[in-house]
Amino acid sequence: MTRRIALFLPFACLLLAASPDDAGVRKVLDDQTAAWNRGDLRAFVEGYAEDAVFVGTAVTRGKGGVLARYEKTYNTPEKRGQLEFSELEIKQLGNGYASVIGRFHLTRTAAGGGDARGIFSLLFHKTKQGWKIALDHTS
Repeated sequence: MTRRIALFLPFACLLLAASPDDAGVRKVLDDQTAAWNRGDLRAFVEGYAEDAVFVGTAVTRGKGGVLARYEKTYNTPEKRGQLEFSELEIKQLGNGYASVIGRFHLTRTAAGGGDARGIFSLLFHKTKQGWKIALDHTS
């Protein structure tokens, strides 16, 4: 019996480690991936808070600014390519905040600029509308 408990304990810990809040954050990222891959940048940006800040090669403020940045940079299906997030690390920070570290990969044709990949960190805030990205630092 002790052996069964010893074998089961690591799996039980994994199950308990994934919180409902993690699932809510992950859903935002899954929804963003689906929106991006169907070419719907407006739906992609729904994952951002109204006062979000995006830090890349420049600082962009506000959900509208983030949308304008994406529409300018990824203005054709070739430039957008297909998005995939990987190696996601979600950490609950308490009081309705969570951080996410991960990698992105855009699969694109040569005409679209070729594949692109990088690392991002996100600060999520739980709002009345659900989990939203408050800060996005992508490189």
